[in-house]
Amino acid sequence: MLIDVHTHAYTHRWLEILQEQGGDYHLKTRPDGQQEIFRGDTPVAIPQQGHFDYDLRIKVMDETGIDISIVSLTCPNVYWGTEEISCMAAQESNDSMAAAQTKYPDRIRWFTSLPWQYPDKAVEELERSVANGAAGVMVLANIDGRSLNDELFAPIWQAIDDKGIPVLLHPTDPPGAKFMDMGQFDLSWSVGFMFDTTLAITRMIFFGFFDKYPNLKMIASHGGATLPYLVGRFEKGDEVEIPSRRLMQKKPTDYLQHIYYDCITYDPRALEYLVSIVGSSQVLFGTDWPHQVFDIKGAIKNTAALPENDCEAIRHLNAKRIFDL
Repeated sequence: MLIDVHTHAYTHRWLEILQEQGGDYHLKTRPDGQQEIFRGDTPVAIPQQGHFDYDLRIKVMDETGIDISIVSLTCPNVYWGTEEISCMAAQESNDSMAAAQTKYPDRIRWFTSLPWQYPDKAVEELERSVANGAAGVMVLANIDGRSLNDELFAPIWQAIDDKGIPVLLHPTDPPGAKFMDMGQFDLSWSVGFMFDTTLAITRMIFFGFFDKYPNLKMIASHGGATLPYLVGRFEKGDEVEIPSRRLMQKKPTDYLQHIYYDCITYDPRALEYLVSIVGSSQVLFGTDWPHQVFDIKGAIKNTAALPENDCEAIRHLNAKRIFDL
């Protein structure tokens, strides 16, 4: 069985709202003719047919053996408008996913998107969308440049923690991408996204975030970015930290083994290393479909190369447990 926890969708209306009210976000035509979402001169995402077409999604799932897809709105999500616009964009996406689950009740689940910049409205949308069937929450690694452990977002995190539902943390263009010249060669995707996820989770760990919200089931996208690779630096940094400044109650490795990860690494050696650091109980199956960089074949092949128990845990058993499927 395969349960895909990292797969994305847009709606045509959401894209229209972004074009009309997206501020720095806009569409450009690439040299290959595809439309791409940019923030200023920094590329963010390329809408594909599969983002908008659930019938095509089910067809691909059938062809590749994916039983359930837990769908999320990818970057730039809904953090770019006024309160009215951000709420409208969130509701548009969430309602479309709820409708897809109604149409395909055995195949589709979804993460709700929230207008995080407006905490009261975000909590309202959390309650509304969970009542409509949302299985978890989608959040980008920064909210229009603000850190996720910013006190502004505390009421939202508390509401999520109270529900104990999973959160998919997904990167977007990191603050300062323009000044780091990430637009050329699409480095915002290959490097910037990894930086965005790594910085967000590292801040949370050292801030004591997971002590404050012990029920939080956080999923770090793309194999945890560089988090597993930095485990030694985290431990050494904690070792030399001034005790009076230390906010977390455990060791960094304890938190790395507490959160979850998807298997989107593209390289089997990276997946093997991730499992060696956090254990197969913390890794979930993901494909990034239908982004241009999706890797269904690779995800299947790389998990198949692991010991059978690890493979089964990653492909479906862990998702069944944390999403209560």
